[in-house]
Amino acid sequence: MKQKQVLVIEDDAAIRRGVVDALEFAGYRVLEAGDGRQGLVLALKGSYDLLLLDLVLPGTDGLEILRQLRASRPTVPVIILTARGDETDRVKGLKLGADDYVVKPFSVKELLARAEAVLRRSPERPSDVQTLKLRDGHADLARREVQFKDGTRHELSQREAELLRYLAANPGRAVSREEILSRVWGIEPTGVETRTIDMHIVRLREKIHDDPAEPRVILTVRGLGYMLAQGGSGR
Repeated sequence: MKQKQVLVIEDDAAIRRGVVDALEFAGYRVLEAGDGRQGLVLALKGSYDLLLLDLVLPGTDGLEILRQLRASRPTVPVIILTARGDETDRVKGLKLGADDYVVKPFSVKELLARAEAVLRRSPERPSDVQTLKLRDGHADLARREVQFKDGTRHELSQREAELLRYLAANPGRAVSREEILSRVWGIEPTGVETRTIDMHIVRLREKIHDDPAEPRVILTVRGLGYMLAQGGSGR
């Protein structure tokens, strides 16, 4: 089994050392950063399976790191490390797409248990998808445009690109509207109208030339949500 790698962004040297030691003892490889600027670079460019992210950081704060990470790598699992009184920031982090949080001071056993649980919920999912192959062209998700062999181009909105990237990161898996709201929109799905997702799917199908009557790329899973067909491959 491939050894998992964890990125720890925490400015308190003692807490960071304790977390790193615990993770390495548990068999993880670890990257670490002690400030927001270095952390942002590693979060966006580094190779890792899970991010442990402190919210209060010098340079660039944790919420901004999470915001930029979700825009470019929406499927990376994130656990927030938060102080006991920071409920407002904790809620903001969850709305931005964090998977879980641990309140300081925390036990090593609790942190490792939450890390294992989050990694189990996101098995083998790619951290980033930049390009999606289509039958007669491709979608460039970094540049937010669809290009066809006949020279036709369609621009994608940021939300359309994020939605297509998330589906492309989970090919062949039915993704519920509630999961899309949580992971792409960054909002809690409870009681929220999900029709906006359906409208985005309609526009996406039009832009990638996916026949809405018989879609072959973005499939509707009745009663649940949507799925990218296995034939559509991301890289």
